[in-house]
Amino acid sequence: MKAWVKKIADQFDLGIKGREGSGHHDDEHSHSGAPDITEEKATLLYILDVYGKNLFDFDHHPVRKTREVFDDFSKALLNPDYPDADKLLFRIRQFFSAYRVDEYSYLQRSAEEFKSIIWDFADQLGEDIQVEKTKEHELRAHLDELREAVESNAMEKLKHKSREFIDTYVQYQTQKDERRKKRLGSMSRSLHTMKKQLAEAQTNLKVDHMTQAYNRKSFDEQAQRYQQLYGLSKGNITLVLFDIDHFKKVNDTYGHDIGDHVIKECVRFLKESFQREQDFVARLGGEEFAVLLPDFDVQSAAKKVEQCLNRIRKETLVHKELHIKFTVSCGLAQLLENETFPQWLKRADMALYQSKNSGRNRYTVAAPVLLPSAA
Repeated sequence: MKAWVKKIADQFDLGIKGREGSGHHDDEHSHSGAPDITEEKATLLYILDVYGKNLFDFDHHPVRKTREVFDDFSKALLNPDYPDADKLLFRIRQFFSAYRVDEYSYLQRSAEEFKSIIWDFADQLGEDIQVEKTKEHELRAHLDELREAVESNAMEKLKHKSREFIDTYVQYQTQKDERRKKRLGSMSRSLHTMKKQLAEAQTNLKVDHMTQAYNRKSFDEQAQRYQQLYGLSKGNITLVLFDIDHFKKVNDTYGHDIGDHVIKECVRFLKESFQREQDFVARLGGEEFAVLLPDFDVQSAAKKVEQCLNRIRKETLVHKELHIKFTVSCGLAQLLENETFPQWLKRADMALYQSKNSGRNRYTVAAPVLLPSAA
């Protein structure tokens, strides 16, 4: 079995052993104790895993419920004795058909709400401009009447139209100033509201909704910026990947509510451990997290990571009558000269995988060169 498939399979406590004597071996990637599945099922498993790590809440599909559905699909794909493979594939297709329709509808509504914010502001400005045009048109009509009175040489009419125009003009200017103050106040409030709504929309694109850590998209963008910046300046920067140990067992034992609570607390510990302004804490998905440490070489970063691990080891989470302890595994990689972002990330991921395979609840420093792929 390929290492990346085993890594996904290890998340589930299936009680399934590899099929001995099956005649199938995937060279050095075959592992006893893990189910042997086809390439097609492995691909589906990978899609479910990636999708499950990047879920967001929307109508009829809360993250927790969708994650449970994905877990059921994954366990079935990993089970060589699952009774009806065709029925399973039909269920997966049926679920994704409905899910994608609802997801698309949600994104369309979000786009419409965003356009509505801009439209309301533009509509208000249009109304204000139209009011000014109407008032100017009325003043111009009184001015035309005054000109006619001047040309008519009728003094009484001229006196009447002069007083009428002066009163109208004074009233126009007074009301114009009042309208201007009112319009500026209304515009200021509208601009403040629009800026707030746009800022919230922008933040929602950058931040994980459940933990308020940065999300995977923000991490990828920031890590690549750092990689380019520190690659040019030859400065030190270290990437740390974290993964909660045996997280599936936490969900299976206590339920997804407690699992979400553990994830939130883990982010809190990470933010408190890495609290410099330039430190970047992100949730990559599920129970996986990343921290970018600018101006830290790997030795200095390792000391901070060990302090963080000790903090987590000592903590006991209290939730109602439950007392929960958990640990994390880590992989560290200092950016190398001329290293690309994917290479940097892969070295950190391989170090994390090594921590998982060597007992968990520890950190591993990545090798200074990119090792051959294990997948």
